[in-house]
Amino acid sequence: MNLEQLTCIDLDQPGLEGFRKFISCWLCRGDNATFVVDPGPLSTIPRLLETLRSQGVERIDYILLTHIHIDHAGGAGALLEEFPEARVICHPEGIRHMVDPEKLWQGSLQVLGAMAEAYGPIVPVPAEKILFEEEIGATGIRAFLTPGHAPHHLCFLIEDLLFAGEVAGVHCEVSEGIYMRPATPPRFIQKVAIDSVERMIALGPRHLVIAHYGLVEPALEYLKIGRRQLLLWVRGVAATPPDIYARERYFLGNTLRGMAGYYDSLSPGEQQDLERGAC
Repeated sequence: MNLEQLTCIDLDQPGLEGFRKFISCWLCRGDNATFVVDPGPLSTIPRLLETLRSQGVERIDYILLTHIHIDHAGGAGALLEEFPEARVICHPEGIRHMVDPEKLWQGSLQVLGAMAEAYGPIVPVPAEKILFEEEIGATGIRAFLTPGHAPHHLCFLIEDLLFAGEVAGVHCEVSEGIYMRPATPPRFIQKVAIDSVERMIALGPRHLVIAHYGLVEPALEYLKIGRRQLLLWVRGVAATPPDIYARERYFLGNTLRGMAGYYDSLSPGEQQDLERGAC
């Protein structure tokens, strides 16, 4: 895959603390088609459109959704209004929810509350403009059903690059090492999630786009880390009695707050040393 054809469009949410370099849309201007992956929520569609115009994009052939959670797909209908020639590719179980998103919107409000309101409502996608294909037109893109993070999750492979959504969890850019964590909102079934990761490993991609967040390489290392973390965290939960689990949820929050307070108390130079692993 020619990475020069790819553009990462950050969809930061200034109104939500820490929501920078977390949500993004990917633009690919390939030889056979122009497509975007995960257009983001409605609130960031103006920023997305501004960037697309600055890139000289006049036509979008496909809008690919790794899954229909509001932060990935909530703005797909609004983007389609600006590029009506596009077709939306979605997991077959997600199509009806994008066509009639009221249940999805109410579920988002129930789970996310004020965060869902910050993202904005979900714009419906016309039924004739959304579909699922394993082989997407003549683009060479292949779609794979990869439930786990969500039952309606897809991964997309184009040559040696895999748009992995959240199949292997969440990644954060750090100056040293690799930071990843599982992304397993209810309802989570370990066997299903592990099977999806293993099938993506078997594809042998070189490059990996993790929805939250970034383009990473070598892809297999990150996919295997995601697999190991899923197994480890589930074993940890299984070994913890329910009352101890409730206690640890509280104290884990305290631990993070304590470490954050320590970091904030350091001078800028000491913070830089810590970030470099020098202390």
